[in-house]
Amino acid sequence: MEEEASSVDDHAFAPMVSLEMSIGMFKSQWQFCDRITEYLSDILGQGRSDPARYSNFLSVATNELVELAFRSTSASGKISFDLCRSPTFNRLRIAFPCEKTDEDTSARASEGQPVPGAGSEFLLKSDGEVLLNDLAAIFRAAIRIETDGALGVRIIADFPLNEDFR
Repeated sequence: MEEEASSVDDHAFAPMVSLEMSIGMFKSQWQFCDRITEYLSDILGQGRSDPARYSNFLSVATNELVELAFRSTSASGKISFDLCRSPTFNRLRIAFPCEKTDEDTSARASEGQPVPGAGSEFLLKSDGEVLLNDLAAIFRAAIRIETDGALGVRIIADFPLNEDFR
């Protein structure tokens, strides 16, 4: 599932919503995590046969990813939350600047290659990788972390549109 979602061309996704705010504002109140999650989850549920159920189910994963971003941001700048939809996936992308990265991660990212677990020394706690793997398994999602040449981080989660939840 992860390889299938990861190989989907970004251009195949139609934008649904984009939210951007300063990191200072985002980090000023923990409640922003809940509010952003609720907003994004409601939009994810649109067009489903049972929108409340779909939104509620995905709000758990969305909340964990938003909170991961909250704990991981320390640089100034902007954080953005984007939702896109393809015929088979909903994509959540959270992007923000970071202050440091290792040389191997930077080199791979500058070549345009996804870097699973990139920057884990500053982005993820010791059990962060387990969290991402657990979320991916529970929600049958492809979740990855990428860096770009501008020392930014993107958390990308592709959730299947199939409503057959376990």
